[in-house]
Amino acid sequence: MQIQIDRAGGQVAMSGEFTFTDHIPFKQLVIEIFAAPGDAVVIDLSKLDFIDSAGLGMLLLARDEANKSHRELILRRPVGQVKRMFTVTKFNTLFKVEE
Repeated sequence: MQIQIDRAGGQVAMSGEFTFTDHIPFKQLVIEIFAAPGDAVVIDLSKLDFIDSAGLGMLLLARDEANKSHRELILRRPVGQVKRMFTVTKFNTLFKVEE
């Protein structure tokens, strides 16, 4: 997984594959992005090719952190396999998902 962070804008762009092996850098990302001021955090998933159950679990942890810091977490433009996983797992009911 590759990550690009815009701390000032509260935006993160993820690309590649999001799997269990990404849990340490993703946890650090969550700490950093929610430490920055702002009302919302946007995670752009439009270039993410694959997500497994561990990746889905890490997004749930990010949602919990957003709730603790009274911020909104928005998942933007999931496509392909990621979008299918969101549909199958009903993640679109747990998160604000922008198409």
